Amino acid sequence: MSEIAKPVWFITGCSTGFGRELARHTLSLGYPTVVTARNPAQLEDFVMEFGDTALVLKLDVTKQADIDAAIAVAQERFGRIDVLVNNAGIGYFGSFEESDMAEVHKMFDINVWGLTAMTRAALPLMRQQRSGTIVNISSLGGLRAAPSVSFYTATKFAVEALSEALSQEVAPLGLKVLIVEPGPFRTDWAGRSANEAPQTIDAYRETSGARQSQIRGYSGQQPGDPVRAAQAIVKAVEADNPPLRLLLGKIALEGARTKIAQLTQNFDAWEEVTKGADYPEGQ
Repeated sequence: MSEIAKPVWFITGCSTGFGRELARHTLSLGYPTVVTARNPAQLEDFVMEFGDTALVLKLDVTKQADIDAAIAVAQERFGRIDVLVNNAGIGYFGSFEESDMAEVHKMFDINVWGLTAMTRAALPLMRQQRSGTIVNISSLGGLRAAPSVSFYTATKFAVEALSEALSQEVAPLGLKVLIVEPGPFRTDWAGRSANEAPQTIDAYRETSGARQSQIRGYSGQQPGDPVRAAQAIVKAVEADNPPLRLLLGKIALEGARTKIAQLTQNFDAWEEVTKGADYPEGQ
């Protein structure tokens, strides 16, 4: 593959987890990669290892000035952006009632509005190119909600909806959208990357509280491998017929299939009531 033909990747949230491993993988393939984080000092090893192929930039996705500057510098350095990966995100634990709304708003600002701002900033360039892929890191929680992460999964449900609609809008323009839906992986998400409600209500101990303890308890022992996840994401992006949704890990696959079965059972059980909401035929 010639130097000019190598795709340019732009990845947010590269200090740890999926972002770091994905950046390392694309750079190892020789792909020019914009590697970003709120603290670029955490990314210096990329430049030391990969030289000018890696462009390390400071980027807080909640700051429009950071976004505009990063897109402009990336375009100046590499001339194009072929793959935008919206990976930056945080988690939050707490039942619906327990949750701190200031923290919830902060999470939406990063997980939803930050992703939105990044995508809107990159779209004009991709439209001009008539090619490009937008990769949005969602979660199994974007398909299936659970106790203790009601608001986190709400952000991922939003990402799913925005991505699905966007994919239909940009397909005629030569652009693609990939929604990545990981199950539990050995990243910092269940550890330091997720805050929790400052108060607990005893009534939720056996639902939200139990779920939170379970997730926190297996932090560092999850079955998902971020290195293999990075390889899977690149494989999907480069496929001739990429999926709209890419589940990652057996637990994600099992969880998604369970959700489909639950929906089907629900819809079938209430089919007659559902159909009865229409006007009778001919009226």
